Amino acid sequence: MPNTKHTIIRYQALDKCFRNKSKRYFIDDLVNTCQSAIENFTGNAEGVQKRQVYDDIAFMMSENGYNAPIEKDKMGRKVYYYYSDVNFSINNQPLTESEALELKETLITLNRFKGLPQFEWIENITTRLEASFQFGKQANEIIEFDQNEFLKGKEFINTLYHAIINKTVLLVTYESFKSGLNTIIEFHPYYLKQYNNRWFSFGQNPNFDNITNLALDRIINIEISDKQYAETSIDFKEYFEDIIGVTFDENQNPIEITIRIEKSLWPYIKTKPLHGSQKIKQEQQDYIDICLQLIPNYELESVLLQYGERLTVLEPEALRKSLKERTKMMMGNYNSVYTMH
Repeated sequence: MPNTKHTIIRYQALDKCFRNKSKRYFIDDLVNTCQSAIENFTGNAEGVQKRQVYDDIAFMMSENGYNAPIEKDKMGRKVYYYYSDVNFSINNQPLTESEALELKETLITLNRFKGLPQFEWIENITTRLEASFQFGKQANEIIEFDQNEFLKGKEFINTLYHAIINKTVLLVTYESFKSGLNTIIEFHPYYLKQYNNRWFSFGQNPNFDNITNLALDRIINIEISDKQYAETSIDFKEYFEDIIGVTFDENQNPIEITIRIEKSLWPYIKTKPLHGSQKIKQEQQDYIDICLQLIPNYELESVLLQYGERLTVLEPEALRKSLKERTKMMMGNYNSVYTMH
């Protein structure tokens, strides 16, 4: 079997060439087409070798491949390739076992989304592949993603997703964790985001000028409204660039935050940066000072506090003060005379 990296992309590219009766494809044309297809799909300009394409053609023609009716003719001293059967396509053929295995491996990775309404098809396809190709089920799971299968509110993801796509206004019954009361909100949904194993939807509530953030685990019910949808020009990828998490104060601008990291903690912060703006300010024997450019919020404070005494905010003073107050309250909790027996 040929080199397996990007095989499906190359097979699809070759299939299109062999079906095209208006053009003759010589080996150099096939190589260039495969290379362009991989670059368009992956974004990487990866070289494809002639030997690789020859191996692909041989495999596509074999019984283990597609039994493809690939013919070749000469034009002068050059050879071009085509299907002798104009109706043939590898997409009309049953999956080969190697393709099915590759597809199943992809589906196993996609199973991280199981439980979400729009991904119910994954489990169905995996089951059908196992039945068709007699794949032995893995006795033990060998990969696990960080997720909360029991999270409340994920049943609304499908409704919100399609409302965003179809530009539909919703009436959301929402429970306030502070008051415990339910309110009905007119909501124009724009974006879905997962953070810390919770889902949030961002959109417009006509009662407020700023973007409204709804936590899905507080949604009680959603109904469709026939009101006119208010569109937005916000690029939400850029919207979240200056914060950690989902809490955004539109009245603030990003500021520089200087943090001192203990030497023993630095390898973890270096390989998993706190934020995309993270840069080293100075490196000493016992510590490293880094700086971030972002808007302080509750999620940032929570992330910083999880590293305990091994991390210290140097600037700005307002953030230092907020963290100091929270650590004082924590100390008070642990110094309390109350203990459980």
